[in-house]
Amino acid sequence: MGKVNNAGYKFFICFLTGMLWGVIIGALGISTIISYRMDAFYEEIAYLENTITDKDEKLEKLENSINQSSIVLKDIIIDLDFSSFSKEQIDKIDSISIEKAIKEKFTSLLGKEVKNLDADILMQVIDKRILKFDAAEYQLTVSKLILSDVLKLWVKVSVTEVHYPY
Repeated sequence: MGKVNNAGYKFFICFLTGMLWGVIIGALGISTIISYRMDAFYEEIAYLENTITDKDEKLEKLENSINQSSIVLKDIIIDLDFSSFSKEQIDKIDSISIEKAIKEKFTSLLGKEVKNLDADILMQVIDKRILKFDAAEYQLTVSKLILSDVLKLWVKVSVTEVHYPY
């Protein structure tokens, strides 16, 4: 009889151990999936908030200049060039923040007459500028600028310094 109880006891311990490991692995898997989805949603929310802010500013500036018959600046488009680093190194949040910082420099120009704007001065506003964020410092270099009813900037982004959190 002692052997039967001993075998049953071993089976019970193995069963409980298996259940415990299953619960731990399942919890880790679910938390990993949920954290990945939360990060994706956070990036999307940051992008959408930036888009809403830009659209509101454009609408306000355009409403103020609706009575003018000359060509006015209606939009600002930023094309960031991260060619100096791989896709894994590019932080989406920093990319969105860089674009937002650049657009903030030019939002006061929305609704202004294009003939009163100087393209060279506009280029110098962000050319050679250094932006600092939590994890890195980025230097901006304007490679091309087109000024019409839309201000389009091609900006090359390079990392000057990276801060690693410890």
